[in-house]
Order: sequence, then structure tokens, then C-alpha cells
Amino acid sequence: MVCVFVPGFGAAAYWLLGVNRLRTRGRKLQRTWPGLSDEEERNATAQGLAGPQDVPIELSQLAALGRSVTDKPLLRGNRISLLHNGEQAYPAMLQAIRTARKSVHLCSYIFAPDQQGNQFIEALADATRRGLDVRVMIDGIGEKYNRPRLSSMLKAAGVPVARFLPPRWLRPNLHFNLRNHRKLLLVDGLRGFTGGMNIGQNHMAAQTNNPRRVTDLHFEVQGPVIAHMEDAFTEDWAFVTGEPPAAGMPELAASDGGAICRGITDGPNEDLDKLTWILLGAISAAHRRILIMTPYFVPDRAIILALIGASLRGVSVQVVLPGLNNLPFVNWASRAMLWELLQHGVRVFYQPPPFAHSKLLVVDDDYALIGSANIDARSLRLNFEFNLEVYDRDFVTELSAHFEAARAAAVETSLEELDARPLTERIRDGLARLAAPYL
Repeated sequence: MVCVFVPGFGAAAYWLLGVNRLRTRGRKLQRTWPGLSDEEERNATAQGLAGPQDVPIELSQLAALGRSVTDKPLLRGNRISLLHNGEQAYPAMLQAIRTARKSVHLCSYIFAPDQQGNQFIEALADATRRGLDVRVMIDGIGEKYNRPRLSSMLKAAGVPVARFLPPRWLRPNLHFNLRNHRKLLLVDGLRGFTGGMNIGQNHMAAQTNNPRRVTDLHFEVQGPVIAHMEDAFTEDWAFVTGEPPAAGMPELAASDGGAICRGITDGPNEDLDKLTWILLGAISAAHRRILIMTPYFVPDRAIILALIGASLRGVSVQVVLPGLNNLPFVNWASRAMLWELLQHGVRVFYQPPPFAHSKLLVVDDDYALIGSANIDARSLRLNFEFNLEVYDRDFVTELSAHFEAARAAAVETSLEELDARPLTERIRDGLARLAAPYL
């Protein structure tokens, strides 16, 4: 309609914002993980490979789905540690960089050159001076959120840096979609960090005098699944720089952890819809409970119907959202579609301020999905994301405790409350919902 009624503006808007795809050069260089025969799946023990038989039987089909969708095996022997806010995440990440011996690979959507960001710049510059293989990748649009330009600061410090699809006027590339939203820090191929946390002062949640402070979760990873994280970084680096990755399979890191994990890359390229399929599979596999925490909740029809179906078959479905959202129009669109979930028994809670940026999905007692993706079209169809599947009861118990603490402090909403919104709010929310494919 915009293209028809506002011809010039409509065409320009579609060129900038239209749903688009690309074929990444990195995919042509990506490692192919070894396929396993049925017998090998049943008996795989070498190199940390696991199969559906290694997870609880009620999740075995979900494990098989993950292998079919990602073409990556489950890897056993991982340790996943939960880190709360910048107060726990940043010291651990900085310590890993400062004690690195071989390599430091960092990917972040937003990397603010503030007090916290400068500590990372100094640590990366020191690692470069020590002769380590240091690579930093930042998103070309995410960099624009802060001044001065981070890439210029890193280059001045001697740190190798690449920008993912930066906007440019010569040979125009002005797409606002196709953003790299992944958060990965990989040190020596032995220690990794991932989740939803960017790098910046606002993640120091204890600083109550900061009105923009954010609460969030991040995760430290040790074990063989770091190879999946390296694959994601290597593919993006190859796409941005043209540098081919090392040939052959990576050496799988050893760990005494009990988590069985798999990395999931998702994006508007050959990975399109992989995370959606995993989400739908996880929801369908639930027998007892589904716990969802996300800052942006604008699910498509397939996910809405899957959640309703789970609730109708007796699964407890609970969703915790931020009461204060840094993107109000996303919150408006979310409110416009909650009625259908509430009508069919899904419970929705709003956390009090500050803005809660944590992302997690828990199914029953043994499965969690963590990473950078939100439950909205921007994450599931327009951005490049990285998530981890985790099969581990101890980790799921810890994650569930965090969810339950947040829910206890939150306020539950109801269908009656939504129906009581003033007409102006309902119109506003409904208009925002029209933009759901881009939120």
C-alpha cells in the first residue's frame, strides 16, 4: 500500500527495509560435520559425539530434529555456567582475554566505547601485542549506536577488526536488515562466552543511578561445543573478510561437564528458519512445562499456535516479559497478540524495571535453549543469530530458579486487563502489530 500510494517513498523504503536474503561466501567454506550411520549414532563415544539415545527418551525426537535441521551432532562433556549481568560476565570475559595464549575471537552486535568497552579494547590490544590471533567483528549498524566509532578505536590500538555489512553509499549497501546479532567470545578454542549480552556500561545492573541500566544473562562455555561456536564465527569472518578458515575438523576441547550441547546458527541465508523449527520442535516435545523469558515477544502464527496447543494438552506455559521495554512499539505489538495466548491458558508476566534483556527457553526438566535470539521476526528471519541447545538437568534447574525468581517479582497480566485497555491504546497496539514482520 505504501508503494502504491507514496510511490517514491514506498520504493525507497522497500529497498531499505524489504525482506532480503544473501548467500554467504562463508557457507561455501564451512566445515562439514561427519554424518553418522544409525549404528554409529547408537554407539558413538569418540570425540564427544552424542546421539538421541544420550538424552532423556521423551526428548530423543527433539534431538533427532536438531541434527536434521543443523547438520551438527550433539556434543557431550560440556560445562555451561550462568553469569548475571555485567558484574559477573565482564570480569570473566576480561580475565579470559588477558590470560589467552593463542587466540581471541570476539563478535558483538553492540560494543560501546565507554568505561566497560574501553577495558575490552585495552585487553584486546594487549593480546594483539603479545602476538595472539586476535579478531574482532562488529555489526555495521550496531556500531552506529555509539560515538566515537569503535572500529576506528580498535584499528588505532592495532586490533584486527571487521565490520559486518556496514552501510555505504558507493556500491550502495543500505539494508537495515541482515544484521549480525550474535554474541561470541572464543579464547584459545577452550573457553567461550555467548548469550544475549552486548558490551557496554548499561549492563552494569547494580549501578542504580543509571536510568538505562539493563539486567541480562550471559553464559560461559567449556567443552567440545566450542567447535560449533568457532564454526559460526569463522563463517562470518570468512564472509566479511574473504579469509578462508583452516581446513579440516577442529580439535574438540575436553571438559568434565555433564551438558550435552549443540550450536544453532540462524539467519537470512541458508540457515533461514532453522531456529524456528527448533523452537517448534521444543514446544511440541514438552510434557510438563514451557518457560520463556525474552525482551521482545512478537511470535508468528506458527509459534502462537504451538504454544496454545501445548497449553491445551495440559502443559504449563509461562512467559516472562519486561514491564519496561526500550522499544515501546515492540511492546505494543506484543500486547496486540497476547489475547489469544491468554484466552487458551498461557500465563504472561511483566517484570518491573529495569529493562530485562534475558533470553531463555526451558522445556520440562532437561532442556534449555539459550543465546542471542529473541522470539520475533527480526531474530528469527532478519538477523544472524547464535543459540545453544543444552540437555542438562543441573543447568536447567539453575536456569529455572532464575526464571522463577523473576516471575515471583513480576506482575501477571490477564485477558480482562487487556480487554480493558482504552480504545486509543488498542488502536495503537493494533497498528504496531501490522509491523510485526519487521519487529
